[in-house]
Amino acid sequence: MAPHSQAATTGKRKKADKPGKALAVKPTNPVSKKAHKQKKQRPAAAAAAAADEPAGGGVLLSAALPPARQLEFLLRSFERAAKMRLSPLELAAYSEGCMVQLPEGASQDAESFGEHVKGAFGAAWKEELCEGQLVEGSVDAGSPALLVISLGALRSLELLRGLKVFTRGCHAVKLFAKHIKVEEQVELLKDRVNIACGTPSRIKKLIDMEALSLSRLKLVVLDMQRDPKSFNLFTLPQVSNEFWDLYKGYLGQKVREGDTRICFYGSVSEKDANKVLPPAE
Repeated sequence: MAPHSQAATTGKRKKADKPGKALAVKPTNPVSKKAHKQKKQRPAAAAAAAADEPAGGGVLLSAALPPARQLEFLLRSFERAAKMRLSPLELAAYSEGCMVQLPEGASQDAESFGEHVKGAFGAAWKEELCEGQLVEGSVDAGSPALLVISLGALRSLELLRGLKVFTRGCHAVKLFAKHIKVEEQVELLKDRVNIACGTPSRIKKLIDMEALSLSRLKLVVLDMQRDPKSFNLFTLPQVSNEFWDLYKGYLGQKVREGDTRICFYGSVSEKDANKVLPPAE
């Protein structure tokens, strides 16, 4: 009996030491469930952060890239949109001096926008952006010195709030379709305009109507902020087509002639940057 009892006991011990099904039960700890839920939500949160700007891994073109690479990004983006290649002669018409370099490490948000614009205009910022009177022969009606191009009306308003320091004596003109009729904008453009901000389609329409003049345009800011789906001015299908129509019809010539400079503002995704730019040599 003793040996049998000892074997039975030994058998029980072996069974107890072996992991059983009871150890595989799903945890019921509410903290674990919460952590699990948060873990599932992280990809969505990361996507939202990526749409928001540099924290999401974006590239601030005007700060991270030298002017030559910024120009390459602009022209290669144009080629992709137009489904064509620019000839060496056409490429030679552009100078890297047409691109604006912004300070590295500085925020590129609406609150900082005014300081960046001031820096881009240099010592002439007051004369170009704050004076309120027409000057015969040099400052025509409806001819802004600064043109800001963005994805939509709400973003345009946000950027204009960052330029309030310049608009006390000469109001900025809103050039988008939402809640503003073309006729109203035509009337506003009959006076001095230093700053205009809006969307590509409405800007082009007003130029076509000869209400908006580019005669003294010094700086074009291309707002590259991404929308909730991570599209930007160059990648959102309809808006992108409208922008490149505007660029091809009017802005490109001003840039090539050296009268106007381009400034990228905000970040593009690394994916979009890598699609356009080849690796640096």
